[in-house]
Amino acid sequence: MPVKDSSKGALAPLLLLWRRLGTVAIAGLITACASHSPPPTTFATGYVGDRAVVRVWRKDDSQQHSTQLVTLSNALQDDNLWPNLHGVETRYLFVQDHLREIKRSYRGDHPESLHLRFADDGAVSFMQRQLDDRRESVSEDEIALFQFDAKRVLELSEVLRTGSVKLRQGVLQGNRVLTCDGQNVSPDFDLLSLRWIAEQRQHRPDVTLRVAWLDAPAGTQLLLVAEEDLCQWKPFFSE
Repeated sequence: MPVKDSSKGALAPLLLLWRRLGTVAIAGLITACASHSPPPTTFATGYVGDRAVVRVWRKDDSQQHSTQLVTLSNALQDDNLWPNLHGVETRYLFVQDHLREIKRSYRGDHPESLHLRFADDGAVSFMQRQLDDRRESVSEDEIALFQFDAKRVLELSEVLRTGSVKLRQGVLQGNRVLTCDGQNVSPDFDLLSLRWIAEQRQHRPDVTLRVAWLDAPAGTQLLLVAEEDLCQWKPFFSE
């Protein structure tokens, strides 16, 4: 989905997340060790990369010994990461901690899709890249990069889940937010994030804006301000 207002202007406040992640992870680990409570089987989180905002949904099935991950990545505005595209959806399947499948969809004026399956020994058993008018092969270097990204997202989702870094989304209503599950909350955004929200409201006074943010024991971090309905698509569960 396009996020027209996740821009370079918001880069400074968004990158503050990385300064907090260490504290969040440590605090979460201490809490987890003290409580010994099992992790939730479904969990939504997110993070800010160098060039994109990434929202992550995770589902673990203990009976199948599997983990499913879904990510939605939106490039920061003015970044040419995915030209003419409105975001990337990626689905990963791990079975007994082994990567078995990757499905990726590039949304936009000329959508693309990618599908990879892996055998027990990690070798590629199926590959397909579909463009508008043709299919293309996937190089070994690209496959290695996709595998690396999958492992990184799995590990990062584990750290964020342990640290209780939770994704929240909703509609801006004055100084409060109506979340996807109907709660009326007032996120503790920092001054830079509040300034960014105010600028977006000023530029588009007649548009209903939505926000996505992270809640954690160490604080709150704004991820996205968007026109699109962020609540209309939630893998695995409702918030």
